[in-house]
Amino acid sequence: MQEQTEFPRPIDLRAIPRQPVEIAADEAERAALARRFDIVSIDLLRASAQFEERGSGVEVSGRIEAELVQSCAISGEDFPVRIASDYRLRFLPEADYEAALADAGEEIELTSEDLDTIAYTGSTIDLGEAIAQTLALEIDPYAEGPNADAARAEHGLSTPEASGPFAALQALKKG
Repeated sequence: MQEQTEFPRPIDLRAIPRQPVEIAADEAERAALARRFDIVSIDLLRASAQFEERGSGVEVSGRIEAELVQSCAISGEDFPVRIASDYRLRFLPEADYEAALADAGEEIELTSEDLDTIAYTGSTIDLGEAIAQTLALEIDPYAEGPNADAARAEHGLSTPEASGPFAALQALKKG
């Protein structure tokens, strides 16, 4: 039995949609996802999906759009973030996924053409969970809000440029 997700949108692969599918999270789903991702709120989450059979799997491509509020990693102030991103995913039956991992060996080198691959069992995939995971990858956990520089100055924190790897080189150059 599959675990219940915050944004369930099951798609039966025995009847793959031929037309693009549009999904959107409701208020309760967005609140649950915001808790899961430890951000202030998700005010909008919607995605489009186009399905295409490929071998034993299914490729899904589309666009994800989100409006969220997260806390600045420096000042702690909340600020709005807009995400708009294209995505491509591959869903493979679990046995095929396991076989592909075994064939790849210990090291896997990915190229820009490689797709995120998700294993599934049975005949149903959860498009909503795949979109939620895609959103999670788009959220910057160290996002800085518009007042980050002022907060750094107020608390005597250096900027990333002043304390990064090239800062030591700059100090040597001046000396």
